[in-house]
Amino acid sequence: MTIMTQSTSSLLFLGKAEDPDCARALEYCQQHFLHVTYCLGKWGDPLPEDIRNWEGDYIISYLSRWVVPESLLNRAKIAAINFHPASPEYPGIGCNNFALYEDAKEYGSTCHHMAGKVDTGRIIKVRRFPVHPEDGVEEILQRTYENQMALFFEIAELMAAGKELPVSTEIWTRPPFSRKQFDELFRITPDMSADEVRRRVRAISYKQWQPYVEIHGYRFEYVGGK
Repeated sequence: MTIMTQSTSSLLFLGKAEDPDCARALEYCQQHFLHVTYCLGKWGDPLPEDIRNWEGDYIISYLSRWVVPESLLNRAKIAAINFHPASPEYPGIGCNNFALYEDAKEYGSTCHHMAGKVDTGRIIKVRRFPVHPEDGVEEILQRTYENQMALFFEIAELMAAGKELPVSTEIWTRPPFSRKQFDELFRITPDMSADEVRRRVRAISYKQWQPYVEIHGYRFEYVGGK
């Protein structure tokens, strides 16, 4: 049985508001680090000015809604790391959607050092899982978050124990996907092949987020069918 003592390191935790996984991750940090500053937010929330002036040992970004400015990253004396809900083949926004669109056979979660440009920092560790042909957005998201949570506990335990972080041989394989590329996935036009439509519908359809059909500049709800 391993008994963990509380680390005296200081830590800044940035996460998503009203998210159970973020709450679990933050609780772990508060139990295992003596000095924890945290900020939870939603899309569009500004990063508080007092957070920008934080100084300490570690920064952890877990499903954070902010692009962390490089000036703040530089204030972390030991490491500033992010838990990205995708494998290195899918940096940026809409990563699970692009994996489904490309009929990926494998997906995962990545822990990496943060750099000035999003999803470009050195990779610490990756957890992967298979993607099945019948999987949609809901299924892949569930397994992604399960693996990301497991990866967090593995890496955070090393940090709390003062141990060195792993160094992965994996690298990011392409530039981060942009908001423009993600928004384009929603659009279906009459000239698209049946396979192209299938891939877009699979990649995007989730709860209130659905593709649309565009004809001569007009948008119509996509109903589906064969």
